[in-house]
Amino acid sequence: MDRISALRNVEDALASFEEGDCDLGELERRVQTILRTYVSEFDVGESLAVYRVAPAGVTETDTDGLVLVATGPNEARAQARELADGLPESLSVERVSD
Repeated sequence: MDRISALRNVEDALASFEEGDCDLGELERRVQTILRTYVSEFDVGESLAVYRVAPAGVTETDTDGLVLVATGPNEARAQARELADGLPESLSVERVSD
């Protein structure tokens, strides 16, 4: 999914909410699904990838950790430490994009 498609899908979800066709919870689920699909298909070129960084030992779910773009696992860890205070010393890094 490219950026334009993602924005159109979010716009459609907002319109459904505004028309009373869904509640806030459903809107949040739809937007989250759109964003997760966008990230999983995000084309960042050959030198970058999307990574999920979370505390090591935590059973990871879709909502655990930070998801960001980096050149590799080490850069992903460094970016996570810059963005979030109080991260534990040990972090797991999972590549999300292809």
